[in-house]
Amino acid sequence: MMDRRSFVRGISLSALGTKMAAGLMQNEQTGKSDAPVKLGIIGPGSRGKELVRSFLRVPGVSIAGAADVYAPRFEELNQLCGYKVESYSDYRKLVERKDLDAIIVSTPLSFHAEHVLAALHNDHHVYGEKTMAFTVEESQSIVKTVDGGKQIFQVGHQYRYAPWIRAAIERVHQGEIGDVTHIFGYWHRNSDWRRPVPDPSLEKLINWRLYNQYSLGLLAELASHHIDVANWVFGETPGAALATGSIAAYHDGRENDDNVQAVLSYSKGRRFIFSSMTNNAKMGDQLWLYGTKGSLNLTLQDAEFYYEPKRAAQLPANALVTEKGITTGASYRAGGEMPYRGPGKKLDVPVLEDPTATACKAFIECIRTGQRPIADVHAGLGSALAVVVANASISARRELEIPRA
Repeated sequence: MMDRRSFVRGISLSALGTKMAAGLMQNEQTGKSDAPVKLGIIGPGSRGKELVRSFLRVPGVSIAGAADVYAPRFEELNQLCGYKVESYSDYRKLVERKDLDAIIVSTPLSFHAEHVLAALHNDHHVYGEKTMAFTVEESQSIVKTVDGGKQIFQVGHQYRYAPWIRAAIERVHQGEIGDVTHIFGYWHRNSDWRRPVPDPSLEKLINWRLYNQYSLGLLAELASHHIDVANWVFGETPGAALATGSIAAYHDGRENDDNVQAVLSYSKGRRFIFSSMTNNAKMGDQLWLYGTKGSLNLTLQDAEFYYEPKRAAQLPANALVTEKGITTGASYRAGGEMPYRGPGKKLDVPVLEDPTATACKAFIECIRTGQRPIADVHAGLGSALAVVVANASISARRELEIPRA
């Protein structure tokens, strides 16, 4: 497991602000706060275009090249950028360019390692979408390459850049809700996750998330973000995974499950429990942290603390309790087990922009100043290993050990 010090390093919100401000001040003094940064992108599909939108909001950033095996993506990218971007059907031609500062990798998961490593080996900084890689070995290879080189690698775990999440977790680490023993993550949607296909031959190219050749399903596409937060809160990576899943709603030829449930085990008996379904959106996307003194609810808009009432007096093991004319053992209470519906204490941190936009700005700042990303390769490894092993647990129908990060 990764040690707590590695995870806690740099998580302070004030420290983040100080580092970013110092970097910007230094650049302003040298006239390089908007120094040109030329990016290439491998995979300008739906997520890739969202990243491009965020990067283009940063002064001095341009998209200078793109690679994709699906030609219609290039015209879509040109329209987004407002100018013609040099296009390549072979990503190797893109990464061989010497005039690029960094490469964005936003391709199907099964290709992440191939594309990330090619960019790194050609001396480019890399912004790589999550999950970092498709296998344990590929994940470890990316880490080895980044640690052995000078290139900056940032993984797309944008939750780490949301100011209200950072501020809330900092307070959790300071003991706000006591010792956190359990974290529950939900990502429920009511959508079949299927995209329209203009020709049947393009089914797996466009709907790659539905097929196990290219994707690790809901655990990779959704749970990876929540696993990263759990690792961050607990200060370590999990040691074992037990997961299950099925196709319960969409019997349409897909291979990856349309619902999954997973339990990740950490030291001291702590657990992260994740649920995702695609035919009911009731719980949406949220995290609940449960501690001995209170709870924390995290969403992509806010953070809210709730506090535990005082514990009832401990009764002797042989004590009898009489309530409403019924005499029972000490474990019985006629009330007090209803869900808490009272007001919480909302964290007063303004939401200025989407965390993806903040993450993209931070990556450019790292390129310009040489700072290490918050969502670095080791954060990516911790989440990736859990995703890969949890997915394998579904097929194995048993708990599996997760390699040390």
